[in-house]
Amino acid sequence: MQSVELYTGAGGLALGISRAGFKHLAVVERDEDSCRTIKENQRRGVESVRRWPVFNCDVAEFDYASIPEGIELLAAGVPCQPFSIGGKHKGHADERNLFPQTMDVIRRVKPRAVLIENVRGLRRPSFSKYFSYIELMLTYPEIARKSDEQWIEHLARLKRFHTRGKREGLYYRVVHRILNAADYGVPQKRERLFIVAVRADLNIEWSFPSPTHSSESLVWEQYHSGVYWERHGISRKSRPKLSPDLNEKIQTLRNRLIPPALNAWKTVRDAIYNLPMPFSKRTDDEPGLTHFAIGGARSYTGHTGSPLDEPAKTLKAGVHGVPGGENMLALPDGSVRYFTIRESARLQTFPDSFVFPNSWTESMRQIGNAVPVLLAELIAKRLKTTLSLN
Repeated sequence: MQSVELYTGAGGLALGISRAGFKHLAVVERDEDSCRTIKENQRRGVESVRRWPVFNCDVAEFDYASIPEGIELLAAGVPCQPFSIGGKHKGHADERNLFPQTMDVIRRVKPRAVLIENVRGLRRPSFSKYFSYIELMLTYPEIARKSDEQWIEHLARLKRFHTRGKREGLYYRVVHRILNAADYGVPQKRERLFIVAVRADLNIEWSFPSPTHSSESLVWEQYHSGVYWERHGISRKSRPKLSPDLNEKIQTLRNRLIPPALNAWKTVRDAIYNLPMPFSKRTDDEPGLTHFAIGGARSYTGHTGSPLDEPAKTLKAGVHGVPGGENMLALPDGSVRYFTIRESARLQTFPDSFVFPNSWTESMRQIGNAVPVLLAELIAKRLKTTLSLN
């Protein structure tokens, strides 16, 4: 099945889609540093990446004449800064709001399915009207905004068309959900909004994959069966003390005869346990591991790092990420340190073969903006199965 990806970044979403069995006809990204990351991995022959046709350009400048109409999937990690809780909250007024340009591409390519990822902040009440606008634009992409039309006027026109109940031309069935990556085996509590649209003429239904992991199962493995600590070779005296907020949950679990049905959430320890101690500096003889230490981490109110035996907090990018201290590991002795590039990549489920050749700050920006590879793969596999029914 064929796909195109817009706003590719360092390639987390694109990598997951490739691993699900889609063939990218184009991955489009205007940021040179992100393209450099992808091309370095192509140079190294990283599987699923080496054959991507990479286009370092703006989405509006790409020549879509080379893309056959009706490809199976168009994926887009639409820039999230306009709607991010950590951003300036400008929403539709932000020049980085590229949802209208994305609709232009959908109208031109007419894919069988569309997959869009964005921050959960897009579902905040303050953006509710604009989110309705996005859904209706995606449902009826052929009803384009006129050159002299404000978005609120276009929304009103889309609503009038929708309430008529007459379906004609290109239109999609649209569903959305906020997913927590930890519920799907990613060692990170990362909640993101996913929007999926399937072309209505295909007459197929779409549903998101069900969670495979749970916090309840992790508590069971840590404080009921103890298999979590045994797996990591942690003696009883070295295990952390039970926190008060877990008491009620643990008492409930102890009354059960069988463990919870789902797998346990993956933790930071699960993700990084077999890595060596971080190197003191970046060296040329470190073949792609990018596992060097960065000093200056400190803990303060609201920025206390990620505990070793829980899924990591959401990795972040930009001024509210790295300098803010969220991308830190909180060690059992009470100290904190920054995650290395490789540790962060593992928390986003990038394979160890995938490298980040830029500076630590730039690499963390790319990693913090990425979609977890495993979550992208699971969603894309579900889409591929659904599209195969037609």
